[in-house]
This record gives sequence, structure tokens and C-alpha cells, in this order.
Amino acid sequence: MDFPILLTILLAPIAAALILVFVPKEENLTIRSVAAAGTFVSLALSLYAYFTYDQSVGGLQFAMQIPWIQDLGVTFFLAADGISLPMLLLTNLIGFSAVFASWNINSRPREFFILLLLLIAGVMGTFIAHDLFIFLLFYEVVVIPIYIMVVIWGSSKRVTKEYAGMKLTIYLLIGSAFLLVGVIALFVKTSAMSGVPDMSFTGMAVVARQLSGFDQIWLFGLMLLGFGSLISMWPFHSWSPDGYAGAPTAVSMIHAGVLKKIGGYGLVKIAVFMLPAGAAFWAPYMAVLGVAGVAYAAMGALAQKDLKYVVGYSSVSHMGYVILAVACLNVIGLNGAVANMFAHGVMAALFFSMIGFIYEKTHTRWIPDMGGLARQTPRLAVGFMMAAMASLGLPGLISFIPEFTIFIGAFDVYGGLAVVGIAGIIITALYVLRAGANTLFGPPRPEYNHLKDIRGPEMVPLIVLGTVLVVGGLLPSLLFDMINSGVVPLHAAISDALQLGGKF
Repeated sequence: MDFPILLTILLAPIAAALILVFVPKEENLTIRSVAAAGTFVSLALSLYAYFTYDQSVGGLQFAMQIPWIQDLGVTFFLAADGISLPMLLLTNLIGFSAVFASWNINSRPREFFILLLLLIAGVMGTFIAHDLFIFLLFYEVVVIPIYIMVVIWGSSKRVTKEYAGMKLTIYLLIGSAFLLVGVIALFVKTSAMSGVPDMSFTGMAVVARQLSGFDQIWLFGLMLLGFGSLISMWPFHSWSPDGYAGAPTAVSMIHAGVLKKIGGYGLVKIAVFMLPAGAAFWAPYMAVLGVAGVAYAAMGALAQKDLKYVVGYSSVSHMGYVILAVACLNVIGLNGAVANMFAHGVMAALFFSMIGFIYEKTHTRWIPDMGGLARQTPRLAVGFMMAAMASLGLPGLISFIPEFTIFIGAFDVYGGLAVVGIAGIIITALYVLRAGANTLFGPPRPEYNHLKDIRGPEMVPLIVLGTVLVVGGLLPSLLFDMINSGVVPLHAAISDALQLGGKF
């Protein structure tokens, strides 16, 4: 039997959380070290899986299947392909960094790190589960730790942390309700057609593609509402900035970095893969909503004076590009969508980690109260500006090629609509550069002369995520070759299904 690498990756943070239950709450260093060790094991094994995946063969690899609920066709099915592996690696890059971004937390650190580890495991599970029931199970696991962590350890001036946590949770649960209805209906219809219940992605997709066009349209619509709410698709986005602002730093990193990506991943790997005719019907509407989100959220970010709200609205805007890319339904667009999710995840996590350190040291996120911080905290300023430059798509950093790819794919399909989306880059540059200038540069404020720069464990998010920003920008083939190995067969499958249905 092959080594169960995906199961080990999944269980490492869970094992660390179980160990923490027995660690005395006064042992702060031990608590942090156990959390760091658990996330490091997952990260190291994720890197190994990423670079040992055979791209020439493609398809699902490192698979593990254990029959579970046979009457429903449910199997504990873990596997990875060229789309899920980048998302798995992204989760562990951010999860490992989030532990060190929270290194100085003093309020109930044991409980905090237990919940953080469970949150990381839940997110990982959604990316490597290839059974729809297991996917939903992991998705629901994600919601509970987020609410508790926001309510207990969160902070926000505009809204209370209780409001932010409840709003975030309600939106996620409403989205999951639409998704659950769509999944149940899809399962009932596919089981009736095949006579054999099967909730695996591949098994269900083979039957689902044979559904009538009408059935695919309304089923895809339900999934679009579910996954669209999670990815903060306009106009279902308002939970996201408030959720970011109210969350502690580590949760903001996970939330922006990978939680939203579950929505984009689900659209590609589940909704589009299983219901291509429905995707073809809804694609133009998705494109319009995606571009609307880009423009609306970018203007919203321009009006913000709280650093977390700036990046929160920025994340909504960037997810609009992902929705536009998925709506292209072509290889280059789908490649750009997945690559941009990875790039944005790294950039947003670095952004929020640096903002967290700023708040920890200055006790404010209010931009008018800051200025000249680059003099007192130069390393922190480097991390902030690296994330800012990646956000506006600076060539040489990881975001440039994915965004360029999206624009090529979108222009080929939607023309003028893509031009409107491209214009969003100009607004992005305005709010990112203004936030950086007013926070880091200009005359230093005397009240901040006592500040100490990030050092020791605090440097880990900058080193890990900053390295990925640069390497991904200089060597984009490391990311795109992997993603392409997953997108090409997926696109071929949906193209064949559309051709057979006379809709391509």
C-alpha cells in the first residue's frame, strides 16, 4: 500500500490540535511550537506532493478510497490533481504563516491555536475531497471555528466583532443552504438515472452531464448562488469586508487566502465540471456580475480609511476577476482563474499579516492616524509594499501573469466587458498606492518612535509568503504547468458534453 500522503497532510494539524488539549495552558511556547510543528508537517508534505505529481499523466493521484455510507454511494475519497494541488499547497503556506502571525497572542492561546488548526484542516479537506458528501462535510467544519475565533479574538471599530462574526456565519450558511439543495437534487436525479448511488465527483459528473438542459440550468443556478456567496460574488459580498475587519489576523489570512477560494474551486471542479450546459447558460451573467464586482469593490476600497477594509474590498474586487475567468469556459480563462486564486491567496495573506503587525504595534488600523512607519519598521514596510505591488499586478510578482491570462481569455469571449474589467487595475493602483503612502511614508510621527520592527518568529510570514510572491512571478511555469495539467482534461470533458448536447 502506498503511503497515504494526503491523509497524513490532513491529519497533521488535527493531531497537533489533539496534543494541545493536553498541554497546560500556561506553556505558551510549547503551545505555539506544537501548532507550528503540525502546520510544518502538512506544508512539507504538500510541497513533496506538489513536486512529485506526474504532470505528464495528470488526473487524480495520491488517491485513497474507503467505502463509508454505501446506501448513499458515499466514499471517503481523497485525491489530488493539477487544480486541487495548488490549492492544497496554498492552504498550508498560509496556515504555517498564520501560526507565526499569531505568535504574540496572549489571550487563551491554547484554545486559539486548537481552533486555528481545525480550521486549516477543514479547508484542506475541501480541496482534496473528491466525494461531494465529504466535500460538504469539510465545508461545514470550516464555519464553526471561524465564528468562535471572530467573536472571541476579533476586533473592529466600525462594527462589533459579534456582528462581524454573525454576519459572516449567516452568509456562509445561507450560501451552503443553496448549495445543499442543489447537491441533494443533483444526487436524487443522477441516482434515478443510473440506478446506482454515487457521490464521487467523477461518477456523478458522468451522469449529471446527461441531464436535460433545463435541469442543468436550475441546478447550476443553485450552485452558483452557493459558491458565489462564498467567493463574495457581487451583490452577495457585503459579509466579506466586515468579516475581515472583525477577524483576528490569522483568520483574516485564512479567510482571504483560502476560504474564498473554496467558492472558486467549487465552481470549477464541481459546478462547471458536472453541469457544463448549465455553466454555458449562466456564463454571460457570471461575467457581468464578475466585472460589476471588480468595479464596485475597487471603488469601495478607494473610499476606505481602515487598512483591513481596504484589503477586504480589494479581495472582493480580485475575486471578480476569478468569476469573469470561470465564465470564459475556455482553457486560458480557467487556467487564469485557478492561478489567480493562488496568487491572490498569497498576496492577501501577506497583506493581512503585515496589517496585523501594524495593529499590534500601533493599536490602530486607521490610515489618517499613521504615517512614516517605514522609518521605524522597515522590514514590516517591505512586506506591506510587496503585497501592495502584487495586488496591483506589478510584473515580476506572482499576480501579473494570472491577471494577464484572465484578460486574454476574457477579451476573446466578452470583448468590451473585459476592457471594463481591465480598467479596474487603475483603481486598484490608486487605493493601494495611497494606502501605502499614507501609512508608511511621509514624516514619521513621534508617538511611534518607540515601535520595534518585526523580528524572530514575526518574520516567517514575510519570508515564506514573500518568497512565493517573487518565485511565482519569476518562474510562473511552476504554477501554470501544474494547473494546466488539471484544466485541459476538465475542459475536454465539458467540451465533449456540450458537443453531444448540441450546445457547443
